Amino acid sequence: MIDAIEQINAVQRHVGSRTLEAGEARVSTLSQTYHATVEDLWDACTNAERIPRWFLPVSGDLRLHGRYQLEGNASGTIESCDPPHRFTATWEFGGEVSWIEVRLTPVDDERTRFELDHIAHVDQDRWTQFGPGAVGVGWDLGLLGLASYLAGDGSGVSPEQSVEWSASEEGRRFTELSSELWGQASIAAGTDADEAKAAADRTTAFYTGTPAT
Repeated sequence: MIDAIEQINAVQRHVGSRTLEAGEARVSTLSQTYHATVEDLWDACTNAERIPRWFLPVSGDLRLHGRYQLEGNASGTIESCDPPHRFTATWEFGGEVSWIEVRLTPVDDERTRFELDHIAHVDQDRWTQFGPGAVGVGWDLGLLGLASYLAGDGSGVSPEQSVEWSASEEGRRFTELSSELWGQASIAAGTDADEAKAAADRTTAFYTGTPAT
């Protein structure tokens, strides 16, 4: 079984900013190095048959300017594609539009660094309420699924097991740690410490169903 604490520590998190035509945006960045070639990791992240094995069922036209739909989650348009190194897409969910950028960089012949930016306007309701954890915790769970899938030995958390696992003690601890670390990243980016902690508490409460302190 993939150790939740080990997986949390394998991911680097950063919160930054970016100026878009529509105004100021915040950028939540996650990165992790996987034991996979860049070609294999690219295929795992872009092949409609493989994405459901670690993330969510996906439908649509997975090519440049095509539309995609993740089952029960976001939809969007693929805005750029540079295989096997980079793609960008809109992330349309709950009436709000944000953007994702995925970059894959070979570390050596057998390892590849995965890096994801999620870019959202600072005035979006979810960011105001939850801070970077609004998207960060979900992506942490996604990277856990990807690590489990790439391990290839059946020892990880499959998408079919994710709901039950998330409700387990280990799953709840994973969420708590993810929320806490995104709060720390927010503070490092200049957010008031009390404000960042309150947002992290609300994120934990949302994912675990427990009242925020």
